[in-house]
Amino acid sequence: MCPVRWVRLLCVWFVPVGPAAPAEVSPVPQPHRPTRPARPPQPQRARRGGAPDRRRRDARPRWGVRLAAGLAVAVLGSGAIGHAVMTGLDTGIERVDPFKDMKNRPQAGHGLNFLLVGTDGRDKITPADKREYRLGGAPCHCTDTVMLVHLSADRERASVVSLPRDSYAELPAHRDESSGKQHGPHPVKLNAAYAEGGPQLTVRTVENMTRVKIDHYLEVDFTSFMKTVDAMGGVEICTVKALHDQNTGLDLLPGSHRLSGGQALQYVRSRHVDGAADLGRMQRQQKFVAALIKQATGGGVLLNPVKFKEVSSTLLGSVRADRGFGSEQMLALGQALRDFTPSSSEFASVPIGNPSFPVKGIGSTVKWDEPKAAKLFEALRLDRPLLAPAAPGQRPAGSSRQQPAVPVDVPPEQIRVRVENGTRIDGLGGRVDTALRATGFDTTRAPGNGASRDVKRTVIAYDPRWDRSARTVSTALPGSELRAVAGQGRTVLVIAGADYRKVVPVRPEDPPQGRYGAVTGDQVICGK
Repeated sequence: MCPVRWVRLLCVWFVPVGPAAPAEVSPVPQPHRPTRPARPPQPQRARRGGAPDRRRRDARPRWGVRLAAGLAVAVLGSGAIGHAVMTGLDTGIERVDPFKDMKNRPQAGHGLNFLLVGTDGRDKITPADKREYRLGGAPCHCTDTVMLVHLSADRERASVVSLPRDSYAELPAHRDESSGKQHGPHPVKLNAAYAEGGPQLTVRTVENMTRVKIDHYLEVDFTSFMKTVDAMGGVEICTVKALHDQNTGLDLLPGSHRLSGGQALQYVRSRHVDGAADLGRMQRQQKFVAALIKQATGGGVLLNPVKFKEVSSTLLGSVRADRGFGSEQMLALGQALRDFTPSSSEFASVPIGNPSFPVKGIGSTVKWDEPKAAKLFEALRLDRPLLAPAAPGQRPAGSSRQQPAVPVDVPPEQIRVRVENGTRIDGLGGRVDTALRATGFDTTRAPGNGASRDVKRTVIAYDPRWDRSARTVSTALPGSELRAVAGQGRTVLVIAGADYRKVVPVRPEDPPQGRYGAVTGDQVICGK
């Protein structure tokens, strides 16, 4: 039953047919009002002079707009109705008890901490999807992805810290889930904690390593990941360089792509795109999560009760979670995140001391930089931002009124540029040099005149060995002509032509990381 009379119509529209709301959601008592007899229909009065009733006609659209704008907020904003919309979703959640009999846990901090793990479970994937997305291998029954997600106490910030799956870890004493054998403390790679002791040992190990108390545990396998992305309508990902991985089948050309669930799985799983291996994969996973936040907050998912329930039911119906996480917590998160933007999220990876730390019997592991990692996790415990606040008068990331910077492969500050004026326009070389320097390029600050003064189209002359740098310069000068000159050397030559209009701001695709190695979500998603 709906709690107040003015929203009963909304319940008729949005409450699905299914189980009734729990008994603790009781209606608010209403004062008695006498029943009024129905009025007989009145004849419609025409206005004098036959003129239309402009006031009444104009009022209707305004009233309709107000109702439409407030409808979603009213449905999810009312706790009882939101609860009714979400009723029945708990039944599909597979429950685990990762906190059972745990002792000597870290002290609780402020905010909420989620341990999000992605497993390589592929038992429910169809044979066709296994072939298309290269999922035919045997599952390792281990964690493919480990992320610590902190939601601030004021619900205005989300911090996501990636933990490398090959991190050097020391497991506490435990009983092996598969064999039943009792093990003493011993070193492993972090992803092996799940294989030996499931969710409970994974939580114990992460808490021991980070000293951050985990409040909720969420486990997503390949199937639930794909279904959730598809329920969101896909997720847009950008890349400035081609991404190819024969192991996963990932094949993306430079540009923007809307990935389906299967394609998104290829994107977040790929480890053989470049030499960065698992560390590069974590960066792509963070970009994906930022894009997912953008899709949820900008695509109307959180403000559309029907869409929100569809996505939530897809997610909750195919994940494993602790007993304390269900539809009520999902609704609370949805309400908290309604005003989120990508800039509200921040992403970091654990600082690495040795990416190839050898361990006998295990192989190469990733050893954390303990002092830096301790500061990172202390910030989470104290509910502090991972990024330093903007200086007085400085705009926060993503808030500039100028044209958004376009992501490029090579950071502009690493590219030496010399500018020549290829026209008879006085001062053109100086203007181009200044504009390129303003977006970060290392210009010579001494522009000269070109051999020809009748250049129509701006030319970028470069040594083929520095072709990636040349493409970055050409992104800043759209419409320019790339011209390879063997033996020119590291410096890129820009010959400004009569077609020059402006320099487009650029930024590295993987931006330099700030305090604790963190970036905001708007620094890694597709710019508009």
